[in-house]
Amino acid sequence: MAQLQRVHGFLMNDCLLVATWLPQRRGMYRYNALYPLDGLAVVNVKDNPPMKDMFKLLMFPESRIFQAENAKIKREWLEEEEEEDDEPAAPEVEEERVDLSMEWVQELPEDLDVCIAQRDFEGAVDLLDKLNRYLEGKPSPPPVKELRAKVEERVRQLTERAAAVHTAIRQLRIEGATLLYIHKLCHVFFTSLLETAREFETDFAGTDSGCYSAFVVWARSAMGMFVDAFSKQVFDSKESLSTAAECVQVAKEHCRQLGDIGLDLTFVVHALLVKDIQGALHSYKDIIIEATKHRNSEEMWRRMNLMTPEALGKLKEEMKGCGVSDFEQYTGDDCWVNLSYTVVAFTKQTMGFLEEALKLYFPELHMVLLESLVEIILVAVQHVDYSLRCEQDPEKKAFIRQNASFLYETVLPVVEKRFEEGVGKPARQLQDLRNASRLIRVNPESTTSVV
Repeated sequence: MAQLQRVHGFLMNDCLLVATWLPQRRGMYRYNALYPLDGLAVVNVKDNPPMKDMFKLLMFPESRIFQAENAKIKREWLEEEEEEDDEPAAPEVEEERVDLSMEWVQELPEDLDVCIAQRDFEGAVDLLDKLNRYLEGKPSPPPVKELRAKVEERVRQLTERAAAVHTAIRQLRIEGATLLYIHKLCHVFFTSLLETAREFETDFAGTDSGCYSAFVVWARSAMGMFVDAFSKQVFDSKESLSTAAECVQVAKEHCRQLGDIGLDLTFVVHALLVKDIQGALHSYKDIIIEATKHRNSEEMWRRMNLMTPEALGKLKEEMKGCGVSDFEQYTGDDCWVNLSYTVVAFTKQTMGFLEEALKLYFPELHMVLLESLVEIILVAVQHVDYSLRCEQDPEKKAFIRQNASFLYETVLPVVEKRFEEGVGKPARQLQDLRNASRLIRVNPESTTSVV
């Protein structure tokens, strides 16, 4: 990615002429290379900071990477080259369109990111097989090529981890089996504990209250054995955060029922599970950060087109479920959403993480949850911050600023409010993060960083 020389390209009707710039002779160039268009292919190259606005020319057996002066010029070159390639076949492309509006197709790149980050190789392969079956025998207009390019990048990531596939397959379990097992485990254990407590109370009624201390010591020991079995099934097997949250909720509910006989072992369960829950929160935080960074690396800062009213309606419901009640203002004509796919996906994933984490919450986990949340948010904040400072195209910069406004003025307050509702007190760190973001909104040209 080192700059070699400054060149000028002349695109003709049958060839591309590349000439090198002569710094001492203004407006003069020296011949460098000539490439026939029938043997030339142009490929987009994603930004690799500090290098950006690049594209690659493929002419067997060599290839060259060029950097345009700005994003607009790069887009013009890509469009011109594509028009040269597509002109003869234009009527056929118009006639043979491929329907990519289905919800599972729209969300497939994001679902693959999550599968890969979670090392769910079997799930990723199932998604790829489904897509390949759907596209088999269909034409390849530009939208299909773009989708295939995104998928092929993720296929590369999968094959690099092929050695782990066998391990992943061995760890497969029937969906819902863990939660069913935990329901049965809790029912058996807590029913036995409750019956033992009542029998103990009957047998030692009227005796020295010191006997009850002996029972509590025994109950704590029995709880330790229960948590060992619980953790092996829920945490050692690397279940998803949502499954772990449901299982912990089941155990907490059974603990609360012991209060009917004056026995509160909730704090014992918390103490025994705290390390496992910490590990689960850290693991899922890392998954979200990895998936977010991958989406950021492919960011093109384009509006979302959901294709169908049904898909748009579903997204509105999802955002409403996330606490974003005014999402309507970000929707445009037809099925367009005036936000980036990356920012919308980040919002859904972050609010999902917060909701599941709050089900696992107890005071000893306060800082773990808060720090994980801040770390996740910073990935998005830094991405928007960097994009605002680097983007030169005024139209695209305005769109980035609109996404920044949604992130800072809508998403962050919703996160802050939901966190306070869930834990019972405000989080200064989240308030500071939102206040710091004003630097970007007030002076996006500043070199001051949020972090």
